[in-house]
Amino acid sequence: MAADAPVPELATTATACAERLLAADRVLLASHIDADGLTSAGVASTALERASIPFETVFEKQLDAESIAGIAERDYDTVLFTDFGSGQLDIIAEHESAGDFTPVIADHHQPADADTEYHLNPLLEGINGASEMSGAGAAYVLARALATESDGTADNRDLAALAVVGAVGDMQAKSGALHGANATIVADGVEAGVLEETKDLAVYGKQTRPLPKLLEYASDVRIPGITNDERGAVSFLDDLGVACREEGNWKRWVDLTDDERQSVASALVQHAVKRGVPAFKIDRLVGTTYILREEEVGTELRDASEFSTLLNATARYERADVGLAVCLGDRGEALERARELLRNHRRNLSEGIEWVEQQGVEQEDHLQWFDAGDEIRETIVGIIAGMSMGADGVSRNRPIVAFARKNDEETKVSGRGTGGLVSEGLDLSVVMKEASQKAGGDGGGHDVAAGATIPAGTEETFIEHADRIVGEQLG
Repeated sequence: MAADAPVPELATTATACAERLLAADRVLLASHIDADGLTSAGVASTALERASIPFETVFEKQLDAESIAGIAERDYDTVLFTDFGSGQLDIIAEHESAGDFTPVIADHHQPADADTEYHLNPLLEGINGASEMSGAGAAYVLARALATESDGTADNRDLAALAVVGAVGDMQAKSGALHGANATIVADGVEAGVLEETKDLAVYGKQTRPLPKLLEYASDVRIPGITNDERGAVSFLDDLGVACREEGNWKRWVDLTDDERQSVASALVQHAVKRGVPAFKIDRLVGTTYILREEEVGTELRDASEFSTLLNATARYERADVGLAVCLGDRGEALERARELLRNHRRNLSEGIEWVEQQGVEQEDHLQWFDAGDEIRETIVGIIAGMSMGADGVSRNRPIVAFARKNDEETKVSGRGTGGLVSEGLDLSVVMKEASQKAGGDGGGHDVAAGATIPAGTEETFIEHADRIVGEQLG
């Protein structure tokens, strides 16, 4: 086993999980479909392959009784669950007791009330799974425990880059930087030479977006005269003497010199101050950027934020195989297909947010909600709900719940909150689990973001109980 552990609190459990995997005849790796799930699978599958452990990989939109039964029917003696499994431990434990398989879980979601021997979860050791370690981070800790000095990869530290992409994709850097156990993983990646951690303008698209569009679309901190204002963004850059084109091509942020970047960032802050943007929002204009040093400059894969968005655009459209192939290093056909899916994903997100703004949201005493029906895909309705907070008619001062049709019998529910609401007591994992069970379904997740599946037609029952629970949490 690797001589040291990236997160000492998890070392004993990680070693036990690794020993179980090494003793298995073959392993079924089951993972979630979002960016964190895909990177979790990428980290785990690479570690399994390096350790010469035979395995197969499957993905699930949601881990429930039906999907777990399907996994059991595959007749593997050991099943490795990554980025889910903890919340479904009660169901998994039943299959373990029946002798269907031995579970090994590397997850960061709130555990169900059941026990199993091989359960690697930061929450069990007092580490926040919503902000300090992602599913990919848990998979990375396991990968480090699986590493041997003789496999040519030393200690699997190079996999820290994918783990950071997973953490960023799981919105764990919303405070401006990764912290806690995530920071330890970043340090591993920097030491291994696969990551670079820098302070930079905290906007999405620094690698790929044309410079004016970078500023125009930077909506996390809305700056009058620039945000959603193409002419204003171009005029702002012209006034600084920063050329937007070079030899007929649009410049990107990465094409600017260090002096030009400093000039733009400083002027942007000054412009925001003059336009009355609150100081706490201005502070968010600069944050920590995580660069994957082995990826090509100017591509989506160079920046952890853009990489995670690319991955989100694959499995959410039933192409988890494409996302996993990119995680495993395919820079040819899989990457091009992922880029096509990303263009479609962006279009769907834009149309979804526009739909929410046009239709509006319903306001309860303690939460707000909308029912998209068939108008928004159930795999992206949670993303759209989160992105809609702060838009016209949608408050950031109360959590938002979104419904979308999953099939004729079931409705997908997604809940999103903010860090401020969580600090006041909001825990959407509890809200989703308890309210969905009152409606005849089940759910879970994190305090700031969670999901559930309920029987179609029980949405009113869900909202009634969810609103009550949120009210109790927020006092």
